Amino acid sequence: MKSSLSLIFKLPAILSPRFSIIPTTAISATMSTSDHSSPAFDRPRSVIKKVLAKLQHEGDGAVVRRGIGRSDLKNLDPFLMLDDFSVSPPAGFPDHPHRGFETVTYMLQGGITHQDFAGHKGTIRTGDVQWMTAGRGIIHSEMPAGEGPQKGLQLWINLAAHDKMMEPKYQEILSEDIPRAENDGVEVNVIAGESMGVHSPIYTQTPTMYLDFTLKPKAQVHQSIPDTWTSFVYIIDGEGVFGSLNSSRVAAHHVLVLGPGDGLSVWNKSSNPLRFILVAGKPLNEPIVQHGPFVMNSQSEIDQAIEDYHYAKNGFEMAKHWRSQ
Repeated sequence: MKSSLSLIFKLPAILSPRFSIIPTTAISATMSTSDHSSPAFDRPRSVIKKVLAKLQHEGDGAVVRRGIGRSDLKNLDPFLMLDDFSVSPPAGFPDHPHRGFETVTYMLQGGITHQDFAGHKGTIRTGDVQWMTAGRGIIHSEMPAGEGPQKGLQLWINLAAHDKMMEPKYQEILSEDIPRAENDGVEVNVIAGESMGVHSPIYTQTPTMYLDFTLKPKAQVHQSIPDTWTSFVYIIDGEGVFGSLNSSRVAAHHVLVLGPGDGLSVWNKSSNPLRFILVAGKPLNEPIVQHGPFVMNSQSEIDQAIEDYHYAKNGFEMAKHWRSQ
C-alpha cells in the first residue's frame, strides 16, 4: 500500500464499490439500422483527430493504454481520461482517493475486487458496468479477482461545479442486465443513453451516451448523437471505416475524436468483427484544474482537496482509520 500522498496521486482508479442501482431516466439518442438503405445524416460527424492509446505503467504494476488524459489529448470536455487497462496478480491499484468527477468501469475480461472506506466491497466481472459519482470524496482499492490478465475500460467524466461536492453514489448493471439490441449484423450494448430503440437505466449526472458496438463483416451502422455533444470512438478489436465511406480503415486501440454533426456512420469492410465504443457527452465549458485523482475548477479548490484528504475531513472523515484488506 502506498502511504505517500504524492505516490497515491499517481494511481488511476479502475473500479468502484458495488452498490444498488439508482432509479434513473435514460438520455435520449436515436439509432438507424445497419441496412444499406439507411439515410445518410444531413450533417455527418467526421473524424477530426486520431490518437493511438499507447502502453504505460500505472498503479502497482498495472498496464494501461491511455487514450484520453495524455499530452496529445489532455481532455475532451466533459471527458478527462480513458484507460484500456490490464492487471494481473500481484499487481493492482491500492488505496487511493477521488474528488470532483465520475468514473465508469466496463469489464472486458476477468474481474476486479474492490472495497472503499465506507465498507462497500464486491467483485465486478466480465461485461459488468459500474458508474461511480465520486463527488466530495471516495477512497477505494481495486485488485485483480483471478489469475491472468483482468481487462477493462475506465472513463473519467467531469462533474459540473455545482455537483463536485455532492454525496458519492454508485450505479451498477450486471452483464446480463445491460440492454442490448441486434439488427443486420450490428449488435449494441447500451451502457448509457439509447440506441436501436433500447434505453439504459443508468442516470448520468453529466449527460452522457456510452454504446458498445460489434459489427460483423460488411455491416454498417448509423448512430445519432445530440448535436452539441462532444463525441469520440475507441476501437477495442478489429478495424473499421468511420465518418465517411471513402475514409481509410482505422485499427484497434485508436481514439477517434469526432467533429460536429447529427451522427456517426461506421462501416466494417474487413473480414473480421469490429468492436468499438461510441461515447458522447454534454460539454461543461468550465475551467479544469486537476491534481491526480482530484479534479476541480480552481487551484484553491485543489489545495482544499489535498488538505481535506490529508486531515481526513470534508468528505474524507472515514479515511482516518481505514485501510483496505
